[in-house]
Amino acid sequence: MKWLKLRLQNLGTMELFKSIQLQEIVLIAHKAADAVMKIYETNFDVEYKEDNSPLTQADLQANTIICQTLQQLYPTIPIMSEETIQTPFSERKKWSYYWCIDPIDGTKEFVKKNGEFTINIALIHNNEPVLGVVYVPTTKTMYSAKKGEGAFKNDQKLPLLTNENPQEKLVVATSRSHLSQETLEFIAALDTKNIEHIRVGSSLKLCMVAEGVADIYPRMAPTSEWDTAAADAIVREAGKMTYQFGTEIPLVYNKEELLNPWFIVRS
Repeated sequence: MKWLKLRLQNLGTMELFKSIQLQEIVLIAHKAADAVMKIYETNFDVEYKEDNSPLTQADLQANTIICQTLQQLYPTIPIMSEETIQTPFSERKKWSYYWCIDPIDGTKEFVKKNGEFTINIALIHNNEPVLGVVYVPTTKTMYSAKKGEGAFKNDQKLPLLTNENPQEKLVVATSRSHLSQETLEFIAALDTKNIEHIRVGSSLKLCMVAEGVADIYPRMAPTSEWDTAAADAIVREAGKMTYQFGTEIPLVYNKEELLNPWFIVRS
């Protein structure tokens, strides 16, 4: 009877996933963005966390809006957010589904007011991102995906572009604020005649690979699961992958250690 119980559990989780409407999550991101942009247009204060990363009132307001709305809509699904106290792994490891949120990804860019920040909401199922929304408030650009339903930039299905001659030219996305020496060495060793760099903040780099604007995004510097989860769902549904560096193993989520290993986003 154990197999029957497992099958019924799987049916239950499938029904839960089907019940989640991507457009509802898109609307939550829009709602958070409205609050964020009101603060963005002011001379806001900046605090610094223990790891010296910046924190603003916009991060906190967006976090409250996203978490409260998700809790109202889906009360049985737990939430992990950069701006909340993390649940111990002893409890987290039991989660089948959970929301993984970065209220503002690219707070450094938010503080610089260069527009390169995003609102990230992901749904993780059994260590894999299966739904993602990445919204760019300054350009009103929405990237979204749900497993089995495709990935989109606004209403356009991804990828929009395909590089037919990678041996001739590769477009490489790199971090604006966290470009490491190891990343530069990796890029220098790429087997192509011409390399073009795009330096940009936040999870936009993963979205650019999903879109086809960039061919590859190598990351040899620290990130956390909430930095990548939403955009990773979009990458995967666009037919590409985020691999752990030096392997063909996809990035996994809900690890005991919430820091990601080095990774590469590519076809």
